[in-house]
Amino acid sequence: MKGQFSEANPTELHWLLGILQDVDVGLVVLDRNMRVQLWNGFMENHSGRSPSEVREQNLFALFPELPERWLVRKIESVFLLNNRAFSSWQERPWLFRFDSYHPITGQAQFMYQNLTIIPMPSLNGEVDQVCLIIYDVTDTAMDEQALQQANSELEWLGRTDGLTGLYNRRAWEELLSAEYKRSERNGGSAVLAMFDIDHFKRVNDSHGHPAGDEVIRQVAETVNTIKREADIAGRYGGEEFGVVLVDTDIEGAKRFAERLRSAIEALEISLGGETIRFTISIGLAVVGNYPKGHEYWLELADKALYHAKENGRNRVSVYGE
Repeated sequence: MKGQFSEANPTELHWLLGILQDVDVGLVVLDRNMRVQLWNGFMENHSGRSPSEVREQNLFALFPELPERWLVRKIESVFLLNNRAFSSWQERPWLFRFDSYHPITGQAQFMYQNLTIIPMPSLNGEVDQVCLIIYDVTDTAMDEQALQQANSELEWLGRTDGLTGLYNRRAWEELLSAEYKRSERNGGSAVLAMFDIDHFKRVNDSHGHPAGDEVIRQVAETVNTIKREADIAGRYGGEEFGVVLVDTDIEGAKRFAERLRSAIEALEISLGGETIRFTISIGLAVVGNYPKGHEYWLELADKALYHAKENGRNRVSVYGE
């Protein structure tokens, strides 16, 4: 830095150094050997190392946790091209692992940082030093992350049935279509199970809509307990549900359907001093190469469900059997 201020008078130099020390960004000047030439107050406050302690020391010897290869590559490009280089917190959350300004009230444990590296030509035009400028962007980073999380939650809410937590009809049909195309493309096996609650209107008429809502919630919980993680469950509408049984043949689907049917039949819901019991009917359809795609697959499962209800309810029917 000495060459940079050789023409400045002592008053100007003192004033300039004061600004550099007090500015609310980190300033680190390095020579070509990565030795520290300037270390301002921001860096001292957050690192706990004084300027006299770090001056003429190799930066990576002082801070071995720094991403040396990555940072040296950026610095060398500044020396070579005499042009600035940048890095945002999205690319690398921080360069120096400093504690956040607000560790108690803030959500971030560490300071998120943007980095700018600028060339510092000497009077003869040669770039002998570079300046690393470290900006504290923790508030901006946390705001953006909070916004992304809120958007993700809104997206999830837009795909989820509010009563059951299962996929809503639109989202479930999108996944049904995707699984149909996957099976068609790869020749995989899958079975679609459609089921609804038998005589659900009687539950609402006899016990009220809150009881009906609780019945639907209990059915959804039972489905989630029995299905595999890969299976895709959704509330199709009202008291009707659908489950895409991925990579499953018809015998595996029958076992799933019977387990679900038996579990629902065994449920007892106590509400307002009354015990509510109910059953479900299930229709199964194996995936195939249908001219109308997944809509025809859905239609076949609905036909099997209708067959189960027409033949006594509380049973499982397979399309084609």
